[in-house]
Amino acid sequence: MELILLEKVKNLGNLGDKVRVRPGYGRNYLVPQGKAAPATAANLAEFEKRRAELEAKHAATLGAAEARRAGLEGQEVVLSVNASPEGKLYGSVGPREIAEALTARGLQAEKSEVIMAEGPIRAVGEASVTLALHADVSATVKVIVKAL
Repeated sequence: MELILLEKVKNLGNLGDKVRVRPGYGRNYLVPQGKAAPATAANLAEFEKRRAELEAKHAATLGAAEARRAGLEGQEVVLSVNASPEGKLYGSVGPREIAEALTARGLQAEKSEVIMAEGPIRAVGEASVTLALHADVSATVKVIVKAL
């Protein structure tokens, strides 16, 4: 399936690129999310008319993500959770808890932006978590988990 990207998609392409993807990925994710449109002659002409508008929108979202990164980079979040005497958590700390803790501190963060490469945190200690704010912009936040 050939599509025209209407915004930058990580590991796929930039705004305006004509890409070939599997039908399910295009039909079920890219097109409904507004990230791409089918590469027909009419859509190509429509895209060329709207190119300046889409590029301005992309620049605005990139600028907003850079501003958010400046506020988030190097921040620390302390979470107090129930843990055993050995330091193992009763449960785990996942993206939702981290996003809520950042929001409680007055920083804007969504659960979907929290990337935990090693999976959820299951022990007391420190961990670094990446926030994917934009396809090109990410910030690193330090998470400190303490026992109650």
